[in-house]
Amino acid sequence: MSSPKDDRKTPPAAGGMRKGLTNYGDAGFSLFLRKAFIKGAGYTDAALDRPVIGIADTGSGYNPCHGNMPQLIEAVQRGVMLAGGLPVKFPTISIGESFAAPTSMYLRNLMSMDTEEMLRAQPMDAVVLIGGCDKTVPAQLMGAASAGLPAIQLITGSMLTGSHRGEVVGACTDCRRYWGKFRAEEIDDTEIADVNNQLVPSVGTCSVMGTASTMACVAEALGMTVPGGASPPAVTSDRMRVAELTGSTAVQMARDGLTIDRVLTAQAFENAMRVLLAIGGSTNGIVHLTAIAGRMGYDVDLKALDRMGRETPVLVDLKPSGHHYMEHFHAAGGMTALLRELRPLLHLDAMTVTGRTLGDELDRASPGFAQDVIRTRANPIYPQGGIAVLQGNLAPGGAIIKQSAADPKLMEHEGRAVVFEGLEDLANRIDSDALDVTADDILVLKNIGPKGAPGMPEAGYIPIPRKLAKAGVKDIVRISDGRMSGTAFGTIVLHVTPESAVGGPLAYVRSGDRIRLSVERRELELLVSAEELAKRAKENPVQVPTAQRGYRKLFLETVTQADQGVDFDFLRGTQAMGALPKA
Repeated sequence: MSSPKDDRKTPPAAGGMRKGLTNYGDAGFSLFLRKAFIKGAGYTDAALDRPVIGIADTGSGYNPCHGNMPQLIEAVQRGVMLAGGLPVKFPTISIGESFAAPTSMYLRNLMSMDTEEMLRAQPMDAVVLIGGCDKTVPAQLMGAASAGLPAIQLITGSMLTGSHRGEVVGACTDCRRYWGKFRAEEIDDTEIADVNNQLVPSVGTCSVMGTASTMACVAEALGMTVPGGASPPAVTSDRMRVAELTGSTAVQMARDGLTIDRVLTAQAFENAMRVLLAIGGSTNGIVHLTAIAGRMGYDVDLKALDRMGRETPVLVDLKPSGHHYMEHFHAAGGMTALLRELRPLLHLDAMTVTGRTLGDELDRASPGFAQDVIRTRANPIYPQGGIAVLQGNLAPGGAIIKQSAADPKLMEHEGRAVVFEGLEDLANRIDSDALDVTADDILVLKNIGPKGAPGMPEAGYIPIPRKLAKAGVKDIVRISDGRMSGTAFGTIVLHVTPESAVGGPLAYVRSGDRIRLSVERRELELLVSAEELAKRAKENPVQVPTAQRGYRKLFLETVTQADQGVDFDFLRGTQAMGALPKA
C-alpha cells in the first residue's frame, strides 16, 4: 500500500478529492481529513488520484422501474475503472410513478434539488445520472443543468412485453385499455386478475411510448446519453453494454471538461422538441423539456413549438399512437434510425456527451435496414407532430392535446360541459347512474393543476362515465388543468393555463356551458361572454391554495404554471437566453 502524501504542502486543486472541500478554515486539513476517512473504505492514494466519477444511485424497493440498478451500477463502475477513473456511487431521492402520493410530479422538483445539491456538495469531476421512471430523468437533468458539472444520463431501460391469452401486452397503455373493459363490464374479475399478472413481466419502465420512454428518447436527442442509450430494454445485455460505455464516456468528459452547458444548447433543445413530436411522445415531455430549458435560461414558445409540429410527422409506430412496444423500437434501430430519418430537420452541429456532434455520431452509426416500426417522412403514421397546442379564452396561456392518440371524429367538436369541481367530486359522481351526461358532452375537471391538487396529477385521463362505458362509448372529449400519463389515449385536452386554482377561466366553467374544440384551428373556446365570466369571478372569487409549513408550503408559494415547466421560480437559470424553438 502506498504511503500517505504530505497534504500540508499540497494546495487544493480543482479536481478529484480536492474538489469542494469541507470548510474547516484550513484547506490542507480539510483534504487530509477527507482522505483519512475515505481510506477507511480501503482506498489507496493511487485510486484517490484518479478522476472521480459520481454515480447517482436511484435504486429503491418502491421503484421497480429501477429494479436493475445494481447491475447498471456494476457496469458503470467497470467502465469508469477501465477508463482510469474512480467510481463513487451515492444515493438520491427515487420516485416511483405509481407509488408516490399525491403524484410523482409533486416530488420532481424536490428530487432535482437533491440531485443538484449532492452534485455541488460532494467531490466529483463528472457524474453518471441513472434514472428511468417518469419524473426521475427530468429531475436529474434539471438538477445537473443547475449544478453545471460534466454529466451523462443512463436510462434504466424499458420492461419486456407480456402475453395475455395470446395477445402481446405491456404497461401501461394496455393497463388502461383492460381497466376500461373491466369498467364497461366487458371482462370479468377473473380476467382482470389474470391480465394484472402479465402487464409488467420484468423490471424496467413502461414498454410503450409513455413518459419514461419519451424522456429516454428526449435525453438521447439532447445529446445527454451515449448513442443508442434510449432504447435497450432493462434486462438485456445491450443495456449493460450501454452502462459500461456510459462509465468510460464520463471519465473522458471529466478529462475534457465537457460541462453540461456545452451539451444543453439551444440547438440541442430544438432537436429534442423535434424528436418529441416525431415519436408521438408524452404530453408530459413538454412540461419536462420546458423545466430543463428553464434551468439553462431558455423559455419555450408554445406557438413556435406548434408550428414545428405542423412540419414534423409522427414516425414511430408505438402505443399509444401506434401498435408496437419499446423492444420493437430498439430492434428496429432505435433513436439512430429515427434521427437518421429526421436528419434534414435537425441541428447536426449540436454537441453530445461523446465530445462529437450529432452529425458525427450519425455518420459513425451502423447502416439502416428494412423494418416497419420507424416510418419514413414520406409514409408517417400521423401527418403532424403528436402534440398540438391549443389557445382560446378557456386557455389564454395555452393547452395541449395529444392529437396522434385522439379520436379524429372528436377533434372538431362542440358540446355541453359536464363539470367536476375536483378529484373528490369526480370520484363521487363519475359512476352514478344519475349523472346527466351523453357521449356528445365534454367532461371538465377543475383543480388538478400545479397548485390545485397540488402537483398536477395525471388525473386528466378522466374515466368514461360508467353508464356510457357500459353503452359502448370508447372516447369523449375531456378537458382539465392537469396532466395525463404518456401511456394514455383519447381526445383529452390538458395543461389548461392558467389553472383553475389561481383563477384561470377554467375556474368559472359551469355545467351546461358550451365549449368548442377545434384542433385544426388550434382553438379551445368557452362560449360564454367575457362579461358573464367576470360576473362569475366576482361572485365566487378563487382562494389560491396555501400551506403553513414544510415542502408543501414551498411548493405552493413558488411553483410555476405548466407553460413554465411547473418548476420552482427560484430554480430557473439566472441568465435569459431567449425563446425556443427559434422562429
